[in-house]
Amino acid sequence: MPDSSILYIKVPEPFNYNETVNYLRRSPNELLYQVEGDVVYRLIPSASGEEPAAVEIRHSDAGELVVRVVGEERVHIERQREIEAYIREWFDFDTDLSPFYDMAGKDPLLVHAISRFHGLRSVGISDLFEALCWGIIGQQINLAFAYTLKKRFVEAYGQSLEREGRTYWLFPEPGTIAALKTEDLTPMQMTVKKSEYLIGVAKLMAEGTLNKHGLLELGDFAAIEKQLIAIRGIGPWTANYVLMRCLRLPNAFPIADVGLHNSIKALTGSEAKPSISEIKRMAEGWKGWEAYATFYLWRILY
Repeated sequence: MPDSSILYIKVPEPFNYNETVNYLRRSPNELLYQVEGDVVYRLIPSASGEEPAAVEIRHSDAGELVVRVVGEERVHIERQREIEAYIREWFDFDTDLSPFYDMAGKDPLLVHAISRFHGLRSVGISDLFEALCWGIIGQQINLAFAYTLKKRFVEAYGQSLEREGRTYWLFPEPGTIAALKTEDLTPMQMTVKKSEYLIGVAKLMAEGTLNKHGLLELGDFAAIEKQLIAIRGIGPWTANYVLMRCLRLPNAFPIADVGLHNSIKALTGSEAKPSISEIKRMAEGWKGWEAYATFYLWRILY
């Protein structure tokens, strides 16, 4: 009988596992997944209320992902499907990248990025609360400090699980954060405003006013963006970050992002960062692929 704790996931073309792992290595303070060598470790939540699944992800010589459910001898088929669906969404396996590469190959900015990172797919954030919190935490600070704050936040309020001597983490639940006061977050160097925003979003999600399915059901980019921006602490940048990383809308475009500006500045050799109007002009050919264009340009620097 085949080992039900091992899953084999067929990957799309193109897909570059090594570039994906390199992307995941960006910060030593990342807790929600860990990378050792070319192996990725992650805790995957269960929608059915079961215990989260700790998984070990490798890439085989046959070109598929080999996923071992750590510490479980028997994994039923529904759990296997849930794990596979999570990983496929995380690595954006269901997007056909051919049109993007056709477009980017003719673009003076993107051609450099797709040549360097060919096969890298947009690594997402499946959980809406995590995506919103990460967007809020990262506002007006550098990426290194943002990772430090997120690590403290997860360690203080997230769920952990021990498997084979390794600690796995899940992002905090909205209900946990909704019960906090702003002063509870002060010791981790979270500003009062960010603390208020995080708790406010948590309350909306805990009470069911805000959820991923409900946003996607709106079916219209402008309507979803408008609903997100109506939330205290969520501006156009954070809204588009969430639209891009979590809701997977291909035309999401955090055009005011500093990292995007720095990447364009580096690629053009300019002494000054581009203006918004200049970026809009450069992005005229990116229609429908703004999110992927942004992700690849970010990757130039991060």
